[in-house]
Amino acid sequence: MASQLQIQGDESVLLRVTHSNMKSFSPEIRFSLQMSVEAVKDKLWKKCGTSVNSMSLELYDETGTKISVLSDNARPLGFYSPLDGYRLHVIDLDPASVTSGGWLEDTSLVEKYTISEEAYEKLGGTFRKFKETLPLKQPPGQESKISDNNNREDLCANIKIGDRCEVEPGERRGMVKFVGQAETLAPGFWVGVQFDEPVGKHDGMVKGKRYFDCPPLHGAMVRPDKVKIGDYPEKDPFEDEEI
Repeated sequence: MASQLQIQGDESVLLRVTHSNMKSFSPEIRFSLQMSVEAVKDKLWKKCGTSVNSMSLELYDETGTKISVLSDNARPLGFYSPLDGYRLHVIDLDPASVTSGGWLEDTSLVEKYTISEEAYEKLGGTFRKFKETLPLKQPPGQESKISDNNNREDLCANIKIGDRCEVEPGERRGMVKFVGQAETLAPGFWVGVQFDEPVGKHDGMVKGKRYFDCPPLHGAMVRPDKVKIGDYPEKDPFEDEEI
């Protein structure tokens, strides 16, 4: 009676499927309880590769206890009273099956296609041949970067530690505290400045490397083309106020 009730209507069940030859094969598949065992095997064949005639099915409950062997291909799946969460185990009886030996899981067992260097050179339309047709040139912007760095080196020749300066943007005034390349910053030349006011970013230490000493938030590392050297006195904080 329980089996007859199990297959009434268009009911279905969600089963976890495992395979005797494939450890990583463990999908959850929904089956109609009205499907015959043979139809279930046909559906599984399309999922795992084991042929219908070489397939044996076992049903396990959620505790791992074997409930039954689905030995009658003509019976509906519901006859065996499976429930959601049960496990349907596929046993491949064919020793020469495509699933045997781990071929479907371990790609290291698959023979790889190889070609000798000489044979590859004789082929046309390869990526290597395509690369050879490309003009030899520096990456976009590389020329300007190199030129820019040279200009910065020239500018640094006129910047000395202790010079008064003004830094753009913002017309921030201060004193030069460092000139040269900075190993913790991008390539090129840098100028370390101690501002008169707390308009900087640090105290002379950048990314764990100290380049100079100054009060907190008074220091900055800027490119030399942003620095103007001259007799820049400290700004009067009240000079811009209205009278």
